[in-house]
Amino acid sequence: MPNRQIIEISTNTILKILLFLLGIALLYLVRDVLLILLLSIVIASGIDPGVRKLQRLRFPRPLAVLVIYIGTIALFGLVFYLIVPPFMSEMRSFAQTFPSALEKTTAYFQAQLSIFTSSAPEYVSISADSLTSRLETFVNNNLVSFFSAGSAVGSSVFGGMVSFVFVVVLSFYFAVQENGIAHFLRIITPQEHEAYVIDLWTRSQHKIGKWLQGQMWLGLLVGILVYAGLTLLGVKYALILALLSAIFELIPIFGPILAAIPGVLFAFIQAPVLALWAALLYVIVQQMENHLIYPLVVRKAIGVPPLLVIIALLVGGKLAGFIGFVLAVPIAAAVLEYVNDIAKEKHIFEE
Repeated sequence: MPNRQIIEISTNTILKILLFLLGIALLYLVRDVLLILLLSIVIASGIDPGVRKLQRLRFPRPLAVLVIYIGTIALFGLVFYLIVPPFMSEMRSFAQTFPSALEKTTAYFQAQLSIFTSSAPEYVSISADSLTSRLETFVNNNLVSFFSAGSAVGSSVFGGMVSFVFVVVLSFYFAVQENGIAHFLRIITPQEHEAYVIDLWTRSQHKIGKWLQGQMWLGLLVGILVYAGLTLLGVKYALILALLSAIFELIPIFGPILAAIPGVLFAFIQAPVLALWAALLYVIVQQMENHLIYPLVVRKAIGVPPLLVIIALLVGGKLAGFIGFVLAVPIAAAVLEYVNDIAKEKHIFEE
C-alpha cells in the first residue's frame, strides 16, 4: 500500500480564507469610495507640512488648515479667472480655423504623395486622391466620435463634482484632526503591532507630503518652461498647452509624453516645420525635467526607483484610470517603506 499524506485544514483556517476573499470582493465593490478616501488622505498629507509651519507661528490647527484651504481656493480661482477667458477665446479661434487648417494639412499631404507617386516604380500603385480622401474621412469620423465622447463625459460632470466635494470635505477633516489617521489606525490595529503601524504611517505620510509638494513645484516649473518656449516659437494656444503640461506632470514618465501630443499637433496645423521645433522643445523640457528638476524636487524626497514607478503607474492606471495614475507613486512609496522594513528585519534575523 502506498503511503498516504493527509492534509487537514481546520475550520478556522477556512473561515479566515473566506473572510479574506470576502474583504477583497468588498474592496472591489467600493473601489470608488476607496479612491476618494485615498485621494483625501494624500491631499491631507500634502498640506500637513504647511499646517505645521503655521502652527509654529501660533496658529490654531483648524485655523491653519482653513487658511491653507482658502488660500488654495483663492489661488485656483485667480488662475481660472486669468485662464478661462483666453481659453474660451482660443477655443473659438481654433474652431473657426480648424477647417482651413485641415484643408491645408490635407493639401500638404497630397502634394507630398504626388511627388512620391511620380517617382515611384510602375508596380507601386498609390492614389494620392484616394489616400487624402481617406484621411479626410478618418479625421471627420474621429472628430464625430471625439465630440460624442465629449458629450458623454459632460453627462458625468455632476458625478465628478459630487466626488470632488467629498474629497474636499474628507481631506479637510483629516487635516484638521491632528494625528486623526493615526488614531484610526490605533483602533483597527492589534495592540502588538500598533507601534510599528503608527511608525510606518508617519514615515509614509511624510513621503506622501513631500511627493505632493514636489509635483506641484514640478508642474509649475514645467508649465512656465513650456509656455515660454511655445510663445517664443509662435505656437498658438500656448497658454492652454502649458496648462495641460502642468496638469499632466501629476503622472510621472507618461504625463509629459501625453502633454506633448496636442502641442506638436497644434504646431503642425500651423506649419509642418513648426511641429519639429515644438517636438524639440518638449524633448528639451523633458530632459531638463528628468535629469535636473525631477531628481532635485521629487526623487530625492520619496526615493522610489524608476522601474517601480513604471509598474505602479501601469497597475494604477489599469485599476483606476487617471486617479490611479495620480495615486500610484504615493502608494508605491508607502509600500516601499513596508518592503524595506521586511528586508531589514530579514537581514537582522540572518545575522
